[in-house]
Amino acid sequence: MKSFEMFELDEQVLQGVKEMGFEEPSPIQEQCIPIVLRGEDVIGQAQTGTGKTAAFGIPILDHVDVERRVVQSLILAPTRELAIQVSEQIQRIGRKKNVRTLPVYGGQSIGHQIKVLKQGVHIVIGTPGRVLDHLRRGTLKLDDVEIMVLDEADEMLDMGFVDDIEDVMKYLPNQRQLLLFSATMPRAIRSLAQKYMRKPRYITVNRGEVTAPVIEQVVYKVLDSGKLDGLCRLLDSEDVGLGIVFCRTKKGVDELADSLSARGYLAGGLHGDLAQPQRDRVMNAFRRREIDLLIATDVAARGIDVGNVSHVINYDIPQDAESYVHRIGRTGRAGRTGKALTLVTPRETKQLRSIEQEVGFRLKVRSLPTLEEVAEKQQEAWGARLEETMKSDQEYPIFDSMVKELSTRYNPEQIAIAALHLAFADRFTSETDANYNFGETGASPGMVRFFINVGRNADIRPRELVQAIADQAGIEAKEVGRINIYDRFSFVEVPEEAAPFVFEALRQTRINGARVNLEPARPRERS
Repeated sequence: MKSFEMFELDEQVLQGVKEMGFEEPSPIQEQCIPIVLRGEDVIGQAQTGTGKTAAFGIPILDHVDVERRVVQSLILAPTRELAIQVSEQIQRIGRKKNVRTLPVYGGQSIGHQIKVLKQGVHIVIGTPGRVLDHLRRGTLKLDDVEIMVLDEADEMLDMGFVDDIEDVMKYLPNQRQLLLFSATMPRAIRSLAQKYMRKPRYITVNRGEVTAPVIEQVVYKVLDSGKLDGLCRLLDSEDVGLGIVFCRTKKGVDELADSLSARGYLAGGLHGDLAQPQRDRVMNAFRRREIDLLIATDVAARGIDVGNVSHVINYDIPQDAESYVHRIGRTGRAGRTGKALTLVTPRETKQLRSIEQEVGFRLKVRSLPTLEEVAEKQQEAWGARLEETMKSDQEYPIFDSMVKELSTRYNPEQIAIAALHLAFADRFTSETDANYNFGETGASPGMVRFFINVGRNADIRPRELVQAIADQAGIEAKEVGRINIYDRFSFVEVPEEAAPFVFEALRQTRINGARVNLEPARPRERS
């Protein structure tokens, strides 16, 4: 078994590593630490959760001369949350060596930061804007910086920090070591590296190595109209400890957080329009487990590093594979197991296929749990809560007279069932199962027959029609039934359970460039 002793670290740093509970280096730590210790520039491609903070933090701490109360390393991070987390981890590892760290970010009193800087710190971790503010005020000096780190560089560029980063670089001495870490390597990152780095060493942690062993990834197909109920079924059937639910927009975050709270879930929303005190309240509540579900946009979730997140749920499918990898990396940390669940509507099937192509494997597709399955799962929890309540010494006088009066007319079993129904029935709406009622369409048993408003006039052949249904509705080509194509219209049969997805996916879409419309066929429209 490999250990941190092989790096020949400062004894106090090594002791700090052991106290953190690190037993053996992760792949990126094993590759990165010796290269940084040798003084070489590094480009590390690794997502959140691979141990990259320690990969650069440990050699930085080893390099610090604590006798010199000057800033010897600068770390830039995209968000205040990440800056705080990086600072805390480095401080904990470096405590035995008495290394002083300081996170600097917007939202905190700049006066406090200036006071600590005057007292002398060894490592500064900050967001680009606030670091630049200190540099322009002259309250932060980088003349003695020997190692500079850009953490989650692609996120900083996405958030528009490229000019601030370049401005910060102007304050650095010419002879310094530069470490750049990024989950993806877009052209802007490569340009930045080419401009400022000297013969950098590339370190890559394979995406598959990080996600595949510990994260179970599952897709659930849902209709637009049943999306919220589908999410609630998953929440009620999964053992969610802490979960992060991703939405595409700020409005979506607010609406989903409100809807879940109204249904009795402990949820809080996080997005860029919230004031800093509001963000802090939500994040602290999540860390303290006062809320179980953090509803967030991609931007708001950047830099969040909360341990023991059991589930990541993509309520809205991510825009691209990079976002997908970033999101699911919030769970399955440090070898723990985790689940990444993605809700996909019919119109998002092509987007799902694109993500699968980029990550290099097909995601498992499962059906949503039925109402009966959810109720069965929940009954165990309800029974345990009832037993706990009955075993307690607490009395409930407000209900005594009512139960006694009802007992004169009904037996206790009827009363208990009715009480449970009132308490929990609203959690089991049937809206998700209320698929379109297509009526009698003249189809074969177990199938639904659709009328399509184009035929040979649009050069549509059975192969193109089957491929369009398979690609856009996410069903297997072999599931498509009888097809009849005429000059100006066509008919196609699909399984009843797939019909709502085919209907939503192909309405007002294009096949072979022709705009098509799909409608349930009428029985008399027989071929």
